[in-house]
Amino acid sequence: MPASPIRKLVPFSDAAKKRGVKVYHLNIGQPDLETPEPFWQALQALNLKTLEYCPSNGLEVYREAFARYYERLGIRLSASNFMITEGASEALAFAMLSCMDEGDEVIIPEPMYANYIGFANVGKIVVKPISTAIDTGFALPSMEEFERAISPRTKAILVCNPNNPTGYLYSQRELETLRDICLRHDLFLFADEVYREFVYDGKKHTSALQLNGMEKHVVVFDSISKRFSACGARIGALVTRNEEVLAAALKFGQARLSPNTLGQLAGLPLFALGSEYYERVVKEYQRRRDLIIEELNKIPGVVCPTPGGAFYAVAQLPVDDADAFCQWMLEKFTHEGATVMMAPASGFYASAGKGAREVRLAYVLREDDLMAAMRCLQQGLREYNRSESSGSQKNV
Repeated sequence: MPASPIRKLVPFSDAAKKRGVKVYHLNIGQPDLETPEPFWQALQALNLKTLEYCPSNGLEVYREAFARYYERLGIRLSASNFMITEGASEALAFAMLSCMDEGDEVIIPEPMYANYIGFANVGKIVVKPISTAIDTGFALPSMEEFERAISPRTKAILVCNPNNPTGYLYSQRELETLRDICLRHDLFLFADEVYREFVYDGKKHTSALQLNGMEKHVVVFDSISKRFSACGARIGALVTRNEEVLAAALKFGQARLSPNTLGQLAGLPLFALGSEYYERVVKEYQRRRDLIIEELNKIPGVVCPTPGGAFYAVAQLPVDDADAFCQWMLEKFTHEGATVMMAPASGFYASAGKGAREVRLAYVLREDDLMAAMRCLQQGLREYNRSESSGSQKNV
């Protein structure tokens, strides 16, 4: 099981805080926006005498609310198409274990969300990466590259749209290319769509569930964590029209008994939030994106394409080893009493040696903090490269 690139530096961050250093957390997608008030009101209004298990596939009233949310997106589903899970992470793990056996293969564009690799390892499933490049903004590779990666053991293609860690937004045309490949080779298309609302510059998100002819092939992973800034509720969903996949996943759900009852009951009214809520949140994240991308690309030697969605960016830094640099920032460096915590991008690649000079940054802090973090990063790079040239970083 690989260590999380998002969390593996936490001991160094904790040590820095104990020394009195302020740490700007750009390593993790933890929004600082307030969880909407209806969540807290529903939680406080609960009048339960006993906190019971719920059904293994989730409360029916919650699944019905999820289905109505999808209907507003133009996607017709029923409550029976949903299995409620402990975050989208559990939905992903259940889908992998339900649809693939030991030795089967899943094709994933890289860099990829690091936990995809971990969950595949749990099931002894082989990840076959398709590399994307920073100089193309991490666009989807050609159909030919996917075709070359397919073997008799290939069972699925997995994409995150908008992408974590790159922020890349897959177009309808790119998704239709994936549809054609999946239909030609009888593959599942796994789609992680937890950042669906966070799309910028007037662009539109296309769900894999909107692809014609893919009713039995598409499995979507969803969550309230990022959409409603409710990460700790741990409520996600596996969404598919494939009854066999749902039946298999339910067996895993029964083994863990039930998802979080409180998270569902409190999260229920969130689906009634109107378009003004989403518009406000998207505008906030777009401002943050514009700020961080502009400031990153001002730093000498830094390259960072503009993400089309989510709230992440992958930047190439003028260092030889981003893992060492990120640790050094927490152990050895402060600027105006602060430092920056980032996620080394090497952990988002399945291919050995890739991403050595890259980091993922989550623009989930308010603009003043992001600006301070960028000043801190620029000074850190300057000092690191100065000291590295003198040989003092060899043991970091």
